[in-house]
Amino acid sequence: MSREFPIGLTPPDWLVRNLQPQQAPLNRPAIARAAVAMALPLAIGLATGHTAYGALASMGALSGVIGDTADAYRMRILNIAIPQFFGAVGVTLGAAVYGHGWYAVATLTGIALVSGMISTIGAVASVSGLLLLLNSVIGAGLPLPGAWWLAPVLMSGGGLLVLLLALLAWPLRSGVPERSAVAKTYRTVADLLATCGDDPTAAYDAARQAVTQSLNQSYDLVLARRARHHGRSPELTRLLAQLNAITPVVEAAPAVHQSGQPLPPQIRETVRHLAQAVETGYTGPIGLALPAPTGETTRAIDHALRHAAEVVTAPDVDPRGIDDRLGRPAALRIRTARAARNVLLSSGSWRYGLRLAVCIGLAQILVSTVPVARSYWVALTITFVLKPDFGSVFSRALLRALGTVAGLVIAAAVLSAVPRGWWDVLVLLLLAPLIPALTPRGYGYQTMAITPVILLLSDVLNHQGTALLLPRLVDSLIGCGIALVAGYLLWPESWHTRVGDRLAEAVADTATYVESAFGKSEAGTVTAGAEVDPAARARMRRRLYRDLSVIRTEFQRALTEPPPTGRLAAGWLPLVVAVERIVDATTAARVRVKHGAPSPSPAEVTQVALQLRELSKGVRESEVLVEVRTDLTGPAESVLEPLRQEVAAARAIASPH
Repeated sequence: MSREFPIGLTPPDWLVRNLQPQQAPLNRPAIARAAVAMALPLAIGLATGHTAYGALASMGALSGVIGDTADAYRMRILNIAIPQFFGAVGVTLGAAVYGHGWYAVATLTGIALVSGMISTIGAVASVSGLLLLLNSVIGAGLPLPGAWWLAPVLMSGGGLLVLLLALLAWPLRSGVPERSAVAKTYRTVADLLATCGDDPTAAYDAARQAVTQSLNQSYDLVLARRARHHGRSPELTRLLAQLNAITPVVEAAPAVHQSGQPLPPQIRETVRHLAQAVETGYTGPIGLALPAPTGETTRAIDHALRHAAEVVTAPDVDPRGIDDRLGRPAALRIRTARAARNVLLSSGSWRYGLRLAVCIGLAQILVSTVPVARSYWVALTITFVLKPDFGSVFSRALLRALGTVAGLVIAAAVLSAVPRGWWDVLVLLLLAPLIPALTPRGYGYQTMAITPVILLLSDVLNHQGTALLLPRLVDSLIGCGIALVAGYLLWPESWHTRVGDRLAEAVADTATYVESAFGKSEAGTVTAGAEVDPAARARMRRRLYRDLSVIRTEFQRALTEPPPTGRLAAGWLPLVVAVERIVDATTAARVRVKHGAPSPSPAEVTQVALQLRELSKGVRESEVLVEVRTDLTGPAESVLEPLRQEVAAARAIASPH
C-alpha cells in the first residue's frame, strides 16, 4: 500500500515540476543518426591508429547531435552547419591561449561576452553562441593533439557528419516535413473543433494552445524557406495558401465554443480528410458531406471549410494572390543588419552577455589560482547552465547537478568494466542514442545522457579511467554554484517576475485588436462597419497568440523556481489564460458580425478597449496583483456581451483575493 509523505516532508511544487519528465515522441531517425555519427569517427580512429583524432571528431559530432532538432531539411543546414563554424572559431581561440594563465582568463571572458550577446538573437544564434564558448573552453582546458588547425577541422567534421546523415533522404523527401507540419496543423484544428461547445473549458483551452503552437511551427517552416523561394516554388506557395485557408476555421472555433452547441462529427472528420489530402498532395475532387448550417456560427464553419477544401485541392495557386499572415521575412542581408543593430543597442543582450562573462571570468580566475583537477569542467557547466532561452537558471543548475550524479553512476560502470579499444565503440553505439531520446524529457535527463558519453571520450584522450569521476562531480558543483550566485542571485531581474511588461504589452495589443476587429478610422475613433484589411487583422491576431504563447512558456518556466518567483508566476498565469480568452471572444464576435449578427456600437468597442488599456497599465506598474475597477455595461444581446464578460473576468483576476 502506498504511503503519503508526512506533513513537512512533502516536496514543494517547484521541485516536483523540475523533476517531472516532459512528454515527447521519440525521434527515431535522430536516434539512429546519433549512434552512427558518434561511433563511426572513433571506429575510424581506432582502425587507422589515430584514436585521439577519432575521439575529437566524436566530440564534434556530439554538438551536431544536440543541434539536430529541425524537421525541414533546409533548417537542418542552419541548425547544424552555422554553429559548427562558430565552434571551429572557438576551439581555435581557446587552443591559442592554452596554458597562458591570465591571457586565457581574459580571452574566455571576452568570448563569453560575445557568446552571451549573440545568443539573444534567435535559436540558431543561441546554439552558435553556445558552441563558440563551449569549444573555446575545451581548447583552453585540454591539450589537443596535432597542429593548431587539426582540432577545429576534426570537431567540425564530426558535426558535419551528423548534417550529412540528416540530409541523406533530402532528394527523396524534399518538402515532406513542410507538408507533414501543415497536415498536423489541420489535425490539431480538427481536435479543437471536437472540443467546441463542450462544458470542460480546460479541454478547449488546451486544444487551442496546441493549434497556436502548431500554426507557429508550420508558418516558421514554410516562411523560412519561402524567404528565398518566394514566387518561384509552387509547392511552398501552395502550402502557405493551405495554412492561410485553415485560419478562418480557427477563427470560427471560438464562436462555436461560445454557442455551447457541439459540432456534428462530420465537420471534424472533414478537416481530418483535408489533412490527409495536404499530406499526400492530393488535388482531386473531395466530396464534402457537411450538414446544412443553422445559424451564424455554423454558417461561418461551413463557409470556411468549403473555402479550405477549394484551396487544398487546387492544382495551381497564383503566388500574387497569397498574403503571408505573419508577414514575409525580410531578405537575409536586412535581417542580419537588423540583428546586429539590436544586439549592440539592446540592454537585454548586454545584461546577459555581462552575466555570462562575469561567471566565466570568475570560473577561470578560480581555476587559475586554486588547483582544481579537470578545471575546464567548471566553465563548461556554467556555459550549459546560464542559458536564459533554455529555461530557468535556477532549475537548470539544480537539474545539472542531479543529472551529473546520475550520469556519473553510468560512467562509473562503463569506465570500470569496459576495456579500452573497440569496446569503446560498442559502448558509444549504445550510449549516444540516449542523448536525442532523453533530451526532450528535460535538461536533467539530457545531462544524465551526455555525461557518460563525454567522460568516455575524455578517457580516450587522457586515459585516466575512474579518476575522472570525482573531479567531474566537484567541478560541476562548483560551476553550478558560480552560476547560481554570480549569474542568478546577484541579479534582481532573475528572482523578480520577468514578463510583467511583456504581458502588459500583450494586453495593450489586445485592445488595439478589439478596435481593429470592428473598424477604426484614421483619426483613431472607432467607426462601426468600417472595414480593416483582413490580412492585417489576421496578422495581428496571429502575433497576439504567438506572443501570449511565449509569455505562457516564460511563466511556466518561472513556476519551476522557488518563492518568491514561482509564487508570483502562479498568481499571474491565470491572467495569461484570461487574455487568450479575450482574444478568442473578440474573434468570435467578429465572425458573428461577418455572418449576419448586428455590429456593436462604437461606444461599446471604445469602452472595452479603454478597460483593457487600464488593465495593461495596472499590470505594467505592479509586480503583484492589484485591485482594479470593472465598469462594463452594454446591451445583453450585443455580440460584445461575451467579450465584456471575459474582460471583467480578467480584471477580477488582477484584483487580490
